[in-house]
Amino acid sequence: MLPVELARRAEALQARLSACDLCPHRCGVDRTTGVLGRCRVGAESRIASVCDHHGEEPAISGTRGSGTVFAAGCNLRCLYCQNCQISQGAPDDFPGYPAEQLAAAFLSLQQRGCHNVNWVSPTHVSAQLVAALALAIPRGFTLPIVYNSNGYDSLSALQLLDGIVDIYLPDLKYADADIALRLSGAPDYPDVALAAIGEMYRQVGVLQLDEDDIARRGLIVRHLVLPHNLAGTREILRRLAAEVSPEVTVSLMAQYYPTHRAATLPELARTITAAEYEEAIDAFAGAGLENGWAQEPHEAPESYRPDFHAPHPFEQ
Repeated sequence: MLPVELARRAEALQARLSACDLCPHRCGVDRTTGVLGRCRVGAESRIASVCDHHGEEPAISGTRGSGTVFAAGCNLRCLYCQNCQISQGAPDDFPGYPAEQLAAAFLSLQQRGCHNVNWVSPTHVSAQLVAALALAIPRGFTLPIVYNSNGYDSLSALQLLDGIVDIYLPDLKYADADIALRLSGAPDYPDVALAAIGEMYRQVGVLQLDEDDIARRGLIVRHLVLPHNLAGTREILRRLAAEVSPEVTVSLMAQYYPTHRAATLPELARTITAAEYEEAIDAFAGAGLENGWAQEPHEAPESYRPDFHAPHPFEQ
């Protein structure tokens, strides 16, 4: 994308902060004056960690790691959030990153040899991230951009990212509106997320790998299997195949463990069973999906417990 067009997109996203509608909550608050909406982040992004991460999907982490930029704050309120230190805590606990500093962070990850720069929880700070990218590219930044979101994304905001994001990595959490309301505070999540994923697929298409099996472009959808089938795995995977494409690459995750407020709810207070995960794998096949990854359930829970107060959240 030409620098002038990238700058125009950044300005268009920034303009939306004054009556914020960057996510489907459409809070309408003026974040440029410090008024906070659901995400609790104002005009300047708050960044919890910039690091090389080796625990993403194989095509994302590769051998040299994914250059993750973890944004503080979130537009959902998931009761079991594994990144609750940064998503559900006080975003002000983490430093503000002006565009110049974010651009320098992108370039530093490239210098470390990371395969990509991975924007984690980017929805509410997409304006700030694109503004930083507009500064980084003229300085030699060339890595693919990964947009790693919870799936609760606005179509109009995503359309402004067309041609900017190379790899979309959204969650697809729930099939049922009542469960989405109870566990994440967003009853429209199933329909909103599927529409957002459809737009992502329109932009980047099926996953494309290079000669080293590293992702260069495309869509990967993550689905976290929950205890007692709370995610409605069979139905949401059926809808994904029917409403987006059976060619979509899916990362079927077994890493659920009770964290944040999950231990207070009997149905969320345990990890998933082997039988529950086998049922999810059967649902994947039953939906006609063929492309993706499955975690090893006995390995996953202990391997995905970041500490964002440590120098490197995944290497304590």
